[in-house]
Amino acid sequence: MDKVAVVILNWNGKDYLEKFLPNVLQYSKQNAKVYVADNASTDDSINFIKNNFPDVGVVINDKNYGFAEGYNEALKKIKAEYFVLLNSDVEVTENWIDPIIELMDKDCSIAACQPKIKDYNNKNFFEYAGAAGGFIDYLGYPLCRGRIFNHIEEDKGQYDDIAEIFWATGACMFIRASVFNELEGLDNHFFAHMEEIDLCWRMKNSGYKVMYHPNSSVYHVGGGTLNKINPQKTYLNFRNNLFLLHKNLPKNKRFKIIFTRLILDGLAGIKMLLEGKPKHTLAILKAHFHFYGDIKQNNAKRLKKYQPNTVGIVSKNILFLSFFRGKNTFKEIIDA
Repeated sequence: MDKVAVVILNWNGKDYLEKFLPNVLQYSKQNAKVYVADNASTDDSINFIKNNFPDVGVVINDKNYGFAEGYNEALKKIKAEYFVLLNSDVEVTENWIDPIIELMDKDCSIAACQPKIKDYNNKNFFEYAGAAGGFIDYLGYPLCRGRIFNHIEEDKGQYDDIAEIFWATGACMFIRASVFNELEGLDNHFFAHMEEIDLCWRMKNSGYKVMYHPNSSVYHVGGGTLNKINPQKTYLNFRNNLFLLHKNLPKNKRFKIIFTRLILDGLAGIKMLLEGKPKHTLAILKAHFHFYGDIKQNNAKRLKKYQPNTVGIVSKNILFLSFFRGKNTFKEIIDA
């Protein structure tokens, strides 16, 4: 069994593998086994790996399962104490593994941890997908230390502390394999987007901690599969956010918060329509109808036993604070 298995999920990403895999091997081969889990790519990804990187383990899925199920299927075939879910468009740095593993080894209540995530194309700034650790407000809007909605902070050392967070990014997520298996992994129903927040919330609802370690840094390109202008991304984000809330909120808060979100999502749809983005408005409508149709299925996935750890839930409305009061840094949100 490996101590650490770095697992890169790939789908038609030969260009990213060619660019970033040598870097991952350079800084990982001394203390981890590197795997590529392939979601039935139709490009030359597998031959490229086998011909150029014989030390890389290859796990081949029989179809494109998406992010969530793709990892679930692949990780069934990998035995390790820790999994590192790593996007194919990530540049790692020297000593990116050891600080996090040392932290997790010392505290078995830590189920997941992420490094500092910075922008590959603008390396002084944090990157959207994770930044310096994920949080969530009481209405279910995700935020990060270093990123509020689309406002990205420059890294000036303001988040150079080891901290407990609410969720760790799927772009680079260290997970204790025993907890991943205990909670039955990522939710396949999400397909892609917010499945890592759901898993972290289930970890938190099971009493575990999720952490951020600044002494490990990586650089993420971002938007490699679905970019921000794709209506499918809008659909997945809105649908999966509703799944997330319905599955993980306590019963006494669920109806009020989801009803509030229905109103706010409706306003977002109107805003997109006025901006000349009718396909995105339709994507929001589709997301809601899909959510209503899957309520029974989501009920069945709720944890039977709760020992909630609520660290990382912000008891403020970041939508209001950001769009109406101009609070666009994590510190401004917390201090508001």
